[in-house]
Amino acid sequence: MCVTAVESRPAAVVGTSSPRPDRRPFRARAMAFVALTKPRIIELLLITTVPVMFLAEQGVPDLSLVLLTCLGGYLSAGGANALNMWYDRDIDALMDRTSQRPLVTGMVSPRECLAFGIALAVGSTVLFGLTVNWLSAWLSLGALFFYVVVYTMILKRRTAQNIVWGGIAGCMPVLIGWSAVTDSLSWAPVVLFLVIFFWTPPHYWPLSMKVKDDYARAGVPMLPVLAGNKVVARQIVIYSWVMVAVSLLLTPLGYTGWFYTAVALAAGGWWLWEAHALMGRAKAEVTGAKLKEMRLFHWSITYVSVLFVAVAVDPFLR
Repeated sequence: MCVTAVESRPAAVVGTSSPRPDRRPFRARAMAFVALTKPRIIELLLITTVPVMFLAEQGVPDLSLVLLTCLGGYLSAGGANALNMWYDRDIDALMDRTSQRPLVTGMVSPRECLAFGIALAVGSTVLFGLTVNWLSAWLSLGALFFYVVVYTMILKRRTAQNIVWGGIAGCMPVLIGWSAVTDSLSWAPVVLFLVIFFWTPPHYWPLSMKVKDDYARAGVPMLPVLAGNKVVARQIVIYSWVMVAVSLLLTPLGYTGWFYTAVALAAGGWWLWEAHALMGRAKAEVTGAKLKEMRLFHWSITYVSVLFVAVAVDPFLR
C-alpha cells in the first residue's frame, strides 16, 4: 500500500457565510442535528448489532435490552459521527459529496457540533453502563475513540491504509451486541468482527473509486487516489476472499448450523463474482460509467444485511 504525507488540516474557510440565527428555522436546525449523526450509516451498524444478540441468546433476547443497546449504539455512533464532521469540516467544504453537511452550510456552528458530539459520547457511555453493562459501555467508548482519534485525526489524511485500520471502529458493534447479552466475549463475535474488518475495504473502495476526484481535491489519500483501478480492484478481490473464508468459520466452531452456512456460501459466492467482474473490467482498462464500481458497493450493503439476518435466524433452525 502507498503511504503519503498530507497536510493535517488543509486550508479552508468554513462557516464564514453562516445563516443568521433568526434565519435558521427550528425544523431545519433539528434535522441538521440529526444529520450530524449520519443516520444511514448507523442503520448499518445496528444491522450488525441486533442479530449478534440473537446468536448470543440462541433465541430471542430480552426486547428491552435490545432497545437499550440500540439506543446506546445510536447515541455513541452519532456522537462519533458528529465529532468526525466537526474535525473534517474543512475538507467537507471541498468535496461535492459532503458540501451540504450542516457545518459546511452553516446550519450548525462548529461549537454547537463539538458540544453535541461530546454530549452524545458521554450520554451513550453512561446509558450503556447503567442499563446494559459496563463492558458494553467501554467497548462503545473505545469504538468512538478509535473512529474520532485514530481514523479521523490520525489515519484519514495521512495514509491509504486509513479505511483498513480505521474500519475497526465499525467492527465493534458485533462485540457490543454479544457483550450486551452475555457480559463477556467469545470467539463468535471475534469471527464476526473479522468479517466486518475484511468487509470494510472492499465495501468502501468502490465508492472511493467513484468519487476519487473529490478525495484528491481535498488531499485525502484514499487508495483509489494513489493507485490505478487495477491495483484497487486486485486489493478488493484479496480482501473479499479473506472475508468470505472468515465468514465460514462460525459453523466449524459450533456457533451456527446449516442455514447460516448455506446463506454465507451463496451470498459470499455472489460477492466474489462481482469482485472478480470489477477486476476484469479494471484490467480491461474500462473507465467511467462502464466500470460499474458502484455495483459492488450496493451489493456489499445487501451482503452484510443478508449475512447477519442469517446469524439471527440460524439459532431457530438448529
